[in-house]
Amino acid sequence: SGRTITMSNNGTDLTLGFISSSVAILLFGSNYVPLKKYDTGDGMFLQWVLCAAIWLVALVANLVLHCPKFWPFAMVGGCIWATGNIAVVPVMKTIGLGLGLLIWGSFNALTGWTSSRFGWFGMDAEEVAKPLLNYLGAGLSVVSTFIFFFIKSEIPKNTCSMDTTPLMTEHVTNKTQDPCPGSSWVDKLSPVQSRMVGCSLAVISGILYGSTFVPIIYIKDHSKRNDSIYAGASQYDLDYVFAHASGIFLTSTIYFLAYCIAMKNNPKLYPEAVLPGFLSGILWAIATCCWFIANHSLSAVVSFPIITAGPGFVAAMWGVFMFKEIQGQQNYLLMIFAFCIILTGALCTAFSKT
Repeated sequence: SGRTITMSNNGTDLTLGFISSSVAILLFGSNYVPLKKYDTGDGMFLQWVLCAAIWLVALVANLVLHCPKFWPFAMVGGCIWATGNIAVVPVMKTIGLGLGLLIWGSFNALTGWTSSRFGWFGMDAEEVAKPLLNYLGAGLSVVSTFIFFFIKSEIPKNTCSMDTTPLMTEHVTNKTQDPCPGSSWVDKLSPVQSRMVGCSLAVISGILYGSTFVPIIYIKDHSKRNDSIYAGASQYDLDYVFAHASGIFLTSTIYFLAYCIAMKNNPKLYPEAVLPGFLSGILWAIATCCWFIANHSLSAVVSFPIITAGPGFVAAMWGVFMFKEIQGQQNYLLMIFAFCIILTGALCTAFSKT
């Protein structure tokens, strides 16, 4: 098989890498769309449903790959991701899906790129053929974020009307609750507060998202060293997807149980969010599998800036055309400008590899 490896090495790898990157961008940008129409409350129940779906998809992938060795350390990345993911619903409620994805996407890109480029957290620093282009690409990703901070999004404030289905009707008899059963702490913030909270949460979850592949890359780098406990671990990123998803599901279950305890065993459950949440989780998990393939084919230094900057634009398109979250000529122009910067950045990053 030596011949086939050399033959299919570069061209096919790049093609596969860019195809899987495109699929990942499309799905990451759309995976929260099924949830937009439904009341998700504070998002704690929702993220648990989402993570269950992610775990199931990863289980299928694991069986398809004939159950590669399970490295518990790879679960840590999943724990980090699930922690960042708690902020998704509050971010969507405060600054909207489009803006939220753009902000956390850029910080995600930065964290993932810097840690793999400079070899933080015990990873090997990754070399690229044209470092200058790679720096430029990463830099442009950052510049685009600052533009997004100026895009105003219209989020309809939760008004109490009869069309928001009362959550479990049994509890409504308890009159001490909020006048609005569907409202969460987010709805009580002033516009300035909610913008600040939304942006800060998006930044924090972006940094957490950006660190999620660190354990896997660490294992891969150390598998080449005979004195390491990870000696001989697989070099194929997809082999770690099940451990990663197990970390996600375990962590989100712990958070969900903690939330149930904090709510005195009266958690807010949203039955209509179950199916959309499940669908959203499936889309996310497929996108992640594609990302793992892209990491393998292109290396994280290249795949990270591309896959993290792209979905924000897809989500912004949903925000413009479907949900009318982003309106007004100035916002449109800013978005087009930011998109050009993202595209240029992604292209620089892509060509830095060849």
